[in-house]
Amino acid sequence: MSALSPAATRRSAATGRQFRIERGGSSAVVTELAAGLRSFEMGGVLLTETYDDGAISPGAAGITLAPWANRIEDGRWTLGGKVQQLDITEPSRGNASHGLLRNTGYTALETGADRVSLEAAVFPQHGYPFLVRHRVDYRIDDDGGLRVRQTLANDSSGSAPFVLGAHPYLRLGDVDSGELTLTVQARTRLVSDERLIPRSSAAASGEWDLSAGRTVAELDLDAAYTDLAFADGTARATLTAPDGRSVWLWQDEKCRYTHVFVTRTFPGRDVVVALEPQTGPANAFNSGQDLGWLEPGEEFSMEWGIGASL
Repeated sequence: MSALSPAATRRSAATGRQFRIERGGSSAVVTELAAGLRSFEMGGVLLTETYDDGAISPGAAGITLAPWANRIEDGRWTLGGKVQQLDITEPSRGNASHGLLRNTGYTALETGADRVSLEAAVFPQHGYPFLVRHRVDYRIDDDGGLRVRQTLANDSSGSAPFVLGAHPYLRLGDVDSGELTLTVQARTRLVSDERLIPRSSAAASGEWDLSAGRTVAELDLDAAYTDLAFADGTARATLTAPDGRSVWLWQDEKCRYTHVFVTRTFPGRDVVVALEPQTGPANAFNSGQDLGWLEPGEEFSMEWGIGASL
């Protein structure tokens, strides 16, 4: 990588500087705000949902999530016997949602023609008394796919809890996403209440079974899947068009959860699909389920990406 290059535009967009990376027939645009993925395309086919310059990412489209993904119930958790109270950022459900960097501008550390690295700090604050750094490295691989590496580093004097994740929405060019077939190979789903806080787990069977593929138009999902089927170190969630073309999210074995969100409220689209790689589930700060802890000076990294057969 080189020092900062003209790959970064000025702050003319609502999401700050836009970092365009390219390789072969693939290109991506990464935003200063939330180190988000604003768009990714291969061979001229748009593979993620996108949005206009004057808008922030609708539905958290493409943002990265740290130091927790998804939600913390009531924004409250306990550390060493002391209650920690985070800001409530999802008032409709009374939760703290999507971490502490959603509204933060990241600093570009390095840029190159086909890659960019950005970093932001979470400073000690009410509800999260730790100093941590979140680095996000985007690059386009030899095969034209997108690879994302997220790293959290603990600069605190004590052990810091975390869950990392990301919130990309996948699409397949101009194909109506309702016509796509969604396939997720997972044995278990989390059972959540009306506030989307997991209370138990169950087999991913019946209407929850995506292993053989379900048409997106018939789905109404906002649920996490785990016990994923990993092969050669990665698991996939795939969207397939009637003509056989497909796009997929892959994630490494440190990401043991895929959260599937099908919504009909995304601006300008009848239905869209978010496939969210996560290292732990919602409310892990309270349940402790797959909650990570970083010792002082320690780092943790996970990877995910997007590929396609076009």
